[in-house]
Amino acid sequence: MLLEAFNLLDPLAHASQSVGILLFRLTMRFSLKAAVAIAPLVGLAASQATPAVANASNPFGPTAFTAPGAFPTSLYKHYFNNPTATSAQVQPVITDPVEHKTYNKDLTDPAHIPKNNTSPDPHPLPPKASSSLLLQHAIDQIISISTNPVFGTDTCTRCQAGLEVAKFLAMAAPEEGPKLAVAICDHFKFNSDCATQFGILDLGSVVTQVVANADMLCQNFLNLCPIPPVSPLNLTTWFAKPKPATPPAPRKPSGKRLKILHLSDLHIDPRYATGAEANCTSGLCCRENNHNTQSPNATLSPAPRFGAYLCDSPFSLVAAALQAVPVLTGTQKTGFDFTVYTGDLVSHDPDNQLSRDYITYTETVVYDLFKRTLGSGPVYAVLGNHDSYNQAQDAPHTLGGALADQFSWNYDHLASLWQHEGWLPNAAVQLARAHYSAYMVQRKDGLRIITLNTDMWYKANYFNYINMSHPDNSGMLRFLTDELQAAEDAGDRAWILGHVLSGWDGTNPLGNPTNLFYQIVDRFSHTITGIMWGHTHEDQLSIFYANNATSISEQTAQNIAWIGPSVTPLTNLNSGFRVYEVDSNTFEILDAHTWRSDVNSFPSLNSQIEFGPTYSFEYSTRATYGANITGWGPNDPLNATWWHKVTEQMELDNSLVTTFNTLQGKTSVRTKPCLGDCITAKICYIRSGSVPIAKQNCIPNFGSVQS
Repeated sequence: MLLEAFNLLDPLAHASQSVGILLFRLTMRFSLKAAVAIAPLVGLAASQATPAVANASNPFGPTAFTAPGAFPTSLYKHYFNNPTATSAQVQPVITDPVEHKTYNKDLTDPAHIPKNNTSPDPHPLPPKASSSLLLQHAIDQIISISTNPVFGTDTCTRCQAGLEVAKFLAMAAPEEGPKLAVAICDHFKFNSDCATQFGILDLGSVVTQVVANADMLCQNFLNLCPIPPVSPLNLTTWFAKPKPATPPAPRKPSGKRLKILHLSDLHIDPRYATGAEANCTSGLCCRENNHNTQSPNATLSPAPRFGAYLCDSPFSLVAAALQAVPVLTGTQKTGFDFTVYTGDLVSHDPDNQLSRDYITYTETVVYDLFKRTLGSGPVYAVLGNHDSYNQAQDAPHTLGGALADQFSWNYDHLASLWQHEGWLPNAAVQLARAHYSAYMVQRKDGLRIITLNTDMWYKANYFNYINMSHPDNSGMLRFLTDELQAAEDAGDRAWILGHVLSGWDGTNPLGNPTNLFYQIVDRFSHTITGIMWGHTHEDQLSIFYANNATSISEQTAQNIAWIGPSVTPLTNLNSGFRVYEVDSNTFEILDAHTWRSDVNSFPSLNSQIEFGPTYSFEYSTRATYGANITGWGPNDPLNATWWHKVTEQMELDNSLVTTFNTLQGKTSVRTKPCLGDCITAKICYIRSGSVPIAKQNCIPNFGSVQS
């Protein structure tokens, strides 16, 4: 039966009996351990309480703000349900100013979450290969298999052989790719609902595209072959000009401090169901369709109105946070000079529960809330990995044709929303449409904001496994380099904003693009005064050093990347936000202030409406870490040199690492202590701004506090 199935799939099987037998044997011995995401198409499987950090006072206003318990019904004119009820989350009527439509209640009805996108919008499939191309790939397949040793336990060779077979089908009959994925998934029991997971309405078309074009899936995505080292960089022609031998004279501080708000990873969940299981067994909790398998018919931990540790942010938590921000930061009348939002608006739904409408609905809701609650000052936002459909997927323009433009609907919608809110000039809007939602804003004060779509280096983006040896397959880093060169030529300073961080423990991005990014930061170290990421939901930091960190010292420390805390509590974290004090001429950060709300207290708020969540001042970066940093005045910047000195103090006094670990989880009661190797690892992560530096220097497996 298996030989017959193989012969049906392989277009060369009838041409040669000997080749068919050889391919049958190779297929029969294929790996039993491949990863589920790509394995169905490749056929690679067989059946099978830490105390809070004290801080004296909030320099901008009261030390705490308690939001009203009742939902602020004035936020919206109309609701699908009773907004004063406490038994369910509000369902506001939302009208999209870009698409001129009102979203239906069914889109966010907690009681009727769709199993599949009810308004199908599948991605296009790769073009059918010509007969000559099929022939060439058949030759390549035979050579690939024939030159490998007998398989035995060699999972790498088995993977390569199986991938070639899948590649032929994906190129010759792409419309059959999703069907093959579902069939293989069903046969090997990869998933309990393979048709949903790998059908044409879900990942089937994306996987087909990637398998048709990728060449290094076995090494990098499936981990069945040795991962190749980072490719050597040839930067001979990358930079238009060499780094100035003599650094430009530093700008003189103005003495005036800007207030910059940093929000990240809101993850609003309009399908949040108050009273649903908050301690579900798998998936996103606080949903009516997710339960605890130990008690499928009775809720063990009812979801509080304002959120829980295993859930995304309900409307009520988002409203409370946005109410707290102006009061706690002293910006009720002035607003912020500007706000940075480092991505992830959308809840952590599986792909089969997402749709284009769900993405654009969320974008519309959140950016409208920002505009109406944060006061004056533009919001510079970036696209997060969850802000796309399918999630984490963005295709490079190098694919060509319809494949190159399959995500343009999202870039166009975001650019139009940002323009509608009055945050971006027209030139930046056009850049966002053309550069995967990335753009540059040249502010009148001499600062340039350059944003990136970091899906283009994120491990979970399947499209990044096409042409992996190239560090900039999307052209995103070419765009960044050109914009930084223009900033340097004009004597401007630049902030870089993105979602997925470039370094820390090296587990999120890919090596080649982050290696190139590190060299770009080195080249323009005197122009860049700020780098901001999100994604991890945790309060973290990365230092960038000269010469690829071959020498790590205060003399070689050049730049800092701040990784902002999330509003969502997922997973096991408190909710938080941050404000930077920034010199208005140097654009260097002089202090950073962080607030948090204790999610552990949320269940106690259920039985009343007088009080909602309390956001409290958590810490000042300068006061918390700078006590023993000598020679640093109160107006000196918290730059890379200062932070390297902090890491040296951490090596001398491990209690500073304990403090860092506590703040990393926003003082969550669920954050576990950092002991032993964890202390050494945390200091190393802070000193790692790229994947290869982290992988080369650091002890793994201590990057997150969310376990």
